[in-house]
Amino acid sequence: MQIFKTPNINFFRWRGPALGVSTLVILVGVYTVWSGGGLPLGIDFSGGTAVVVRFAEPTPEEAVRTALVDVPGEKVVQQYGDPTANEVLIRLPQIAEETGASLEQGSNAVVEAISAAGLGEFEVQSTDIVGPVIGRELQQKGIYATLAALTGILIYIGVRFRFSFAVGAIAAVFHDILVTLTFLIFFGYELSLNIVAAILTITGYSVNDTIVIFDRVRENLRKMRRDELELVVNTSVNQTLARTIITSGTTSLAVLALFIYGGEVLHGFAFTMLVGILSGTYSTVFIAAAAAVFISERRAARRASGVPSVPVGRGKQSRRRKVKARAS
Repeated sequence: MQIFKTPNINFFRWRGPALGVSTLVILVGVYTVWSGGGLPLGIDFSGGTAVVVRFAEPTPEEAVRTALVDVPGEKVVQQYGDPTANEVLIRLPQIAEETGASLEQGSNAVVEAISAAGLGEFEVQSTDIVGPVIGRELQQKGIYATLAALTGILIYIGVRFRFSFAVGAIAAVFHDILVTLTFLIFFGYELSLNIVAAILTITGYSVNDTIVIFDRVRENLRKMRRDELELVVNTSVNQTLARTIITSGTTSLAVLALFIYGGEVLHGFAFTMLVGILSGTYSTVFIAAAAAVFISERRAARRASGVPSVPVGRGKQSRRRKVKARAS
């Protein structure tokens, strides 16, 4: 890490291209969601039935779809987990009623249809059933939890540092969430409770990294009082660069191991964390710091323009009046 011992990189030189890349990625994600009919929701939020079936012999997905042709509703059949495990995930849409019998009806219909099709021996590995009311409630709670976290972050940083720093941190957090959701859409992940938990974890991680830089900015403001805020912030980013790279690198390695060896259940969580850590490091350097400097400079310019200026000549006239008064 000797290359980060005394770095002197002008990060503000690249804030324009960095903001352009982030904007492009987010706009592509927004267009994908809009053209696809909305954000893909997992069974935790949309409701429905998900059945994981393990076959004794390799079974094509098309054969399973053909077997389920008489099961009502729009079905999703896809390979699940390791291809050598011969596991297939079958998803059914949410049920109109939320009685015990109707909740079990979808999974029972899947088992009966596969048995009648003669696809060989199979075993039901897991069955997840979420009613529509529970799905809507979980969706609302996920939104409330995210908004509460962002509000707490805004208040904390605004009180501890400056309001402009708080806005910069929130801008970086929104950037991380939107970029992470975009990559989740690109790679075919659905929004579930595990992913919401990962997003909230990313929020805290990104803010923690941002606070470290802002804390150094506050220290350097006392030492570099005559320097511009942009230079102070850029110096602070360089001084904490080694810490940022080491922390993000070690955390990414742990999450990468979780993604590779954690199994199918943790893939969405680990992938969200991995993208969020990389995006959080990027946004701390290029988004949060740049936004804080921009807002601070704008507020300083407004305060300066609001101070009434003394017209030329008025000062001399007042002095002459004072001299006449004294002479009289």
